Amino acid sequence: MNVFSLSPTFTQGLLLGQLSILIILALVLKYLFLLPQNDESETPIFHPLTKPENLSRARSLPSEVDAFSRDAESANWFNLLARQTADVYRAKLQDELQGSEGNETARARIEEYANKIRPRDFLDHITIHAVDLGNSAPLLSDAQLVDGADENALTSVRFHVSYTDSVSISLSTAYLFNYPMSSFARLPVSLTISLDLFQSSVTVTPPSLFSPEPVLTISLPPGFTLDLKTTSLMGSRAMLKDVPKLHELIEHQVRRVLASRGTWKVPLPGLEKLAGDAEKREQDGDSVS
Repeated sequence: MNVFSLSPTFTQGLLLGQLSILIILALVLKYLFLLPQNDESETPIFHPLTKPENLSRARSLPSEVDAFSRDAESANWFNLLARQTADVYRAKLQDELQGSEGNETARARIEEYANKIRPRDFLDHITIHAVDLGNSAPLLSDAQLVDGADENALTSVRFHVSYTDSVSISLSTAYLFNYPMSSFARLPVSLTISLDLFQSSVTVTPPSLFSPEPVLTISLPPGFTLDLKTTSLMGSRAMLKDVPKLHELIEHQVRRVLASRGTWKVPLPGLEKLAGDAEKREQDGDSVS
């Protein structure tokens, strides 16, 4: 039986109806939300969120540090050290330039790094529009000694860390569709990601006396608190604003990266060279014997 006969049938109507729905859906997606691969229309730009409550809290850090200094187990000295260390990192990222010049230097560096690590098969060039490096540092409190499981285990120090700042980044890119053909279309995406709150406990473990390469170990447990503020625009002509699933995906990825890199080992200065010299002497002794 010829399905596409001149006399209309139920099968023909069903097939034509399904086909028309698919065509309409494809047209809506392509001309309302997607852009052709060679279309370089400007993507709407977001700017970092301004959060006065975070800025006021960041400026109030000295008074909070003074309040902790009354406690015998405070981390006052560590907070001052963390603040100065954070300021040095910000200055180096900005090439020690001030104002708009420093912000532009930091923006260009972050954009270069983002495009170096992006998956090129399905993510277009990433444009960083603005960055805010913040003006505060993590606040440590409630320092406690933690004994090891046995008498030979090392005693660690555990801190509570809380970090609230104006750190944010504004960027735009496009998701590349390579189906049904390569470079079929682009879905423009604009994002602004800001830090609301980070809280966790941090454990600092001293180096072992018997380690050939002594290191200071800093550990972050997987159950930390991370609150990000994300605003987004997706699409070309018709915009999808603040998609919840996109926020969940971004927060999940940031959380996964922090959890996977939750342990930092800091070699003690000078001891690596001493360990290398000792190993060389042992090799020389074996060769002589």
